[in-house]
Amino acid sequence: MKNNKWETISEVPAGDFRIFTMRELVAKSPRTGKNHKFILIDGSDWINIIGITVDKKIVMVKQYRFGTSNFELEIPGGIIEKNEEPIEAAIRELREETGYIGSNPKYLGYVDPNPAFQTNKCHTVLIQNCEKLDEQDLDPGEDIEVEVTSEKSIQKYIDEGTIRHSLVLSAFRLYEIEKTS
Repeated sequence: MKNNKWETISEVPAGDFRIFTMRELVAKSPRTGKNHKFILIDGSDWINIIGITVDKKIVMVKQYRFGTSNFELEIPGGIIEKNEEPIEAAIRELREETGYIGSNPKYLGYVDPNPAFQTNKCHTVLIQNCEKLDEQDLDPGEDIEVEVTSEKSIQKYIDEGTIRHSLVLSAFRLYEIEKTS
């Protein structure tokens, strides 16, 4: 397959839904020369945090997710605010969601959540030496339980399907790469 880019013919807004906007794009196929319509979802980048406590456990959160209609075990995370860098967002979100504060933040990388139609990225930051030094400062629509667990338990939760969130799984993959480098 040739790596010729598609030519954008037109773009129009297709909706504003508070946490994301949509646009309809018409692009010309370099292979067929025909125009095709696509929907793109634009939103802020996201942050995921792997917080390691002073005794080498991982800070996790459990919250109800409406997409699965279930409680999900995840790592802390959220939306990166305008003009905020991933490390700043990671420090803020970890404190707000869990009350934990740590040191030595390190950017581990990012993934594209769904490049077929989403334009944002999900970044992962490692924060070490985390200690519970503050109270949670949750948004009105958040109800979050904090759980601290061993790395061995994390692997078990992944293997048995307790942790199913694809972006959390990707974050742990970035963490594994960091540990072996």
